[in-house]
Amino acid sequence: MEKLIDIELKIVSDRRDGLLLALGEVLIANRFNLLRHRRANTADGVVMVLVVQGPEANLLQMEEQLGTHWLVQSLESNPYDPTAPAAIPASVPAAAAAPTAAPSSTAASAQSQAKAVYDQKRVEALLPQIAKDYPRVFGLVLGLERGLEPAQRESTLRYVGARVGAWVYKRDFALGARLPMTGSIRQIALPALRQLLPAELEEEALKTSGSPFANPGPGITAPQCHFLRGFLEGALNEAGNLGMVRVSETSCRATGGECCKFVFHV
Repeated sequence: MEKLIDIELKIVSDRRDGLLLALGEVLIANRFNLLRHRRANTADGVVMVLVVQGPEANLLQMEEQLGTHWLVQSLESNPYDPTAPAAIPASVPAAAAAPTAAPSSTAASAQSQAKAVYDQKRVEALLPQIAKDYPRVFGLVLGLERGLEPAQRESTLRYVGARVGAWVYKRDFALGARLPMTGSIRQIALPALRQLLPAELEEEALKTSGSPFANPGPGITAPQCHFLRGFLEGALNEAGNLGMVRVSETSCRATGGECCKFVFHV
């Protein structure tokens, strides 16, 4: 039996007419139901808050379609908390008018780093397919990697990983307690990584010998598991209570290491 989740979406648009109808079409296509909505008109357009319910497996695809919709300027998506204040802003800050990527704002730092070098159209088209096939995603990501210029690979794959990691946190871990770093590594990062491949905890680091990105080759002198780094960053940063977590790969089989090892920094 599929799991249903309640999600609160906050959408900024410069169009008022037909907005709810257009958003409703995306929700229906992804089998989400609109439970309630609030709207505030502003000088810049409209801010709309929707509470929706639908299959957890369809969440990333729905968020991607909304976040890239031509009527949507920005999208925030969070688990619905019925105890949270229901107010929506009377005006939209100028910064909110710039398009942002779905599914959430936790990947904003990775997005800003990758923006100048990654193929946005290709990445945004790939993410719904990753959501559909998850956790069997390595074939898709490796296909993306092979089509990238060398200068694009680290930033693009790390960005894609952060988007997927943030989605996995919201899908599987968002209802848990806000944990300190050690607990987050043990109870979020490790089980999230194990959804993709075998992994072990070593003190406060994670290691794996199963990374499909760690292929030795001529001229490879740096770690290659950029997607996994981004995935772990996205999974830990989505909670918002640890500061800005960064993951470094201190050992990689691509450069002769016995395993790929990931260390966490704040």
